[in-house]
Amino acid sequence: MTADSGPTAVPPHTPAVSPVPVPVTQAVILAGGQGSRLRPYTDDRPKPLVEIPGTGTPILGHQLAWLASEGVTDVVISCGHLADVLEDWLDKADLPLRVRTVVEAEPLGRGGGLKYAAKALPRPDEPWYATNGDIWTRFSLRDMAAFHHERDAVATLALARPRIPWGAVETDQFGNVLDFIEAPPSPFLINAGLYVFSPEFAELLPDVGDHERTTFPQLARGKRLAGYQLPQGVYWRAIDTAKDLTEAAKELASGAGRAPR
Repeated sequence: MTADSGPTAVPPHTPAVSPVPVPVTQAVILAGGQGSRLRPYTDDRPKPLVEIPGTGTPILGHQLAWLASEGVTDVVISCGHLADVLEDWLDKADLPLRVRTVVEAEPLGRGGGLKYAAKALPRPDEPWYATNGDIWTRFSLRDMAAFHHERDAVATLALARPRIPWGAVETDQFGNVLDFIEAPPSPFLINAGLYVFSPEFAELLPDVGDHERTTFPQLARGKRLAGYQLPQGVYWRAIDTAKDLTEAAKELASGAGRAPR
């Protein structure tokens, strides 16, 4: 494996063979990051094991319970930073599904990490979910998988519209301030870090590197990449900084995390 290994060429588009989608029962969780912006919380544990205050469970515990509730039976976790701590937690936890870990001997990047973990999936000829290990959300993954199948996509990414962390100022054409808007929703959709992949996707990934700069642009040019907008009212947050922890704790305590699925 070399750093300049690239993805396989995207195959030409062909119509979906099966009119009925195959249930998605396997998933990959990317949990190998350093979590440097979450220090000191990540000094002694990987980011997915950080607990949002008041929830009583780490991010990973929430994700595994959610995946199990959506019909997933097998999960592969790609580990890196403090992998032994994560594996120890898994050994002691009462897990709702089967979990296997793979450890990157060297950083492979997000695309390379996905490809490496996908090799450990129990059913390589079936579709699979993937999620970053720092995402707290809950919505119908089955609906997203159906959307993926209907569009005959090779990859589908969830799209979120996060709130801007600053207040906005509304003015008229003459420069008069009309209103102050606290933390308005972004006018742009972002990659929510959650995916549905068809079986052939793994072979299109780079051995080392970022799939968002290689595989995704290729799929987009071939109209094989779909974007699933999270339903209105669904709670979504990436836990990347200490401020995210504080804000998520407030939001979940207020009931925001119990959005309809």
